[in-house]
Parts: sequence; structure tokens; C-alpha cells
Amino acid sequence: MFRTGASFPGKLFIVEGIDGSGKSTQIDLLHKWLLSQGYSTFFSEWNSSPLVKRTTRRGKNKRLLTPLTFSLIHATDFADRTERNILPPLKAGAAVLADRYVYTAFGRDVARGVDPQWVRDVYSFAVEPTVAFYFRVPLQVALDRILRGRRELKWYEAGMDLGLAEDYYESFKLFQARILEQYDAMVDEFDLQVIDGTLPIAEQQRQVRSIVEPHLRSLLHRPDDVFSYTQKAGD
Repeated sequence: MFRTGASFPGKLFIVEGIDGSGKSTQIDLLHKWLLSQGYSTFFSEWNSSPLVKRTTRRGKNKRLLTPLTFSLIHATDFADRTERNILPPLKAGAAVLADRYVYTAFGRDVARGVDPQWVRDVYSFAVEPTVAFYFRVPLQVALDRILRGRRELKWYEAGMDLGLAEDYYESFKLFQARILEQYDAMVDEFDLQVIDGTLPIAEQQRQVRSIVEPHLRSLLHRPDDVFSYTQKAGD
């Protein structure tokens, strides 16, 4: 389903998982490690394009977004980031890290009732990741992490638009269970690299680095002066 004929000197490493899986911690650690090794590294985050930020915020505030419009807005965001933040460094030979990728759409949109094949077709322009990590955790573990210290959940975050439950927290639990089911089904379909998200953080990172390291040999390094400056700043 990915962009055909696309081959770049750079490498794309992405992390996926339900909310509370620990994926963002791991991609941040990987990012810092790659920089410390001198590799030219770029980072992209889900739903971060300025192109659709205002539209998304307005739709959420007024609760105007249907599952289909939600899907299309995220696809527009993803397309903009692909052209601006992902393809250029890949073409230059750098490492690109992404906190969430197309699999987030495949999980969330389908959990909202959008047709699975339709969603996959919408993202057919996406670059196939070099490695796609899936941080798998039991639902209750993820919920405990997310809800610990949280005062409230947002309307769409909790899946309240789906009418699963009247209570925000119960709706969030049911919504996340649907997404978790989709992720587990994608492991074989997309050859996701499963990491046990209940392991100690250091052990998870050790596994991530061992999988990533063989792909780093030909990657672009930053200029020595930039690398030296970065090291001195961090001393």
C-alpha cells in the first residue's frame, strides 16, 4: 500500500502504540542517542502541521468533526508533513524519526468506523518505514499511565463522538480497546516490530537500538563542527 518505486538513502524509523504505551519516551531516547552518535536526525510528530492546525482546533472546539472528516484532516496533515519534513531529509540521507505514522490512522479511524481499505488507500502515498516499532502494553497498564494525575479527558480523545458510554473515562477505555485490537491485527500485516512496553525503559531502549543499529551504516553525519558544538553544549 506504500508509495511504489520510492527508495531513499535516508532511513525512516517510527513508533506506534495506544496512548500510554511509552512510545514517545522511547522515540525521544532514540533521537537523543542518534544525535549523540553524530547522525543527521530529524523528528516529525503526528498532527503537527501548521497547515490544518486552525481547522482542527475549530472543529474540535465546536465538535463538528465526523469520523470521515477527522480522517481527511489527519491525512492532509500527514501529506503536508511528508512533503515538508519527511521526504527532504530522507532524500538527503538522514535519519527521520516519527512519533506515530500511518498506523495511527489505520487504528483510530477504523476504530471510529471508517472502512479499513479506504483509509489504507488514502495513505498510499506514504513512504514505507525502514522499521516500524509497536509498543504493546495491556490495556489496563496504558490506562493507568494516562489517567494517573489527569484532571479530565478531551471530547474526541475520549471517543465521546462515538456514543460508546456517557462517562468520559469509560468511553476512553472502550475506544482504546478498539484501537488496541486494530494494532494487534496490524502486526503481521505490516511486519511491525513488537516491543514489550511493560519492560523497564532501559531494556526497551536497548532492544530498539539493537534493531536500528544495522541500518545506520550509510546514514548522513552532521558536520564535525556542529557535532562538537552540540557535545560541548551538553557537557
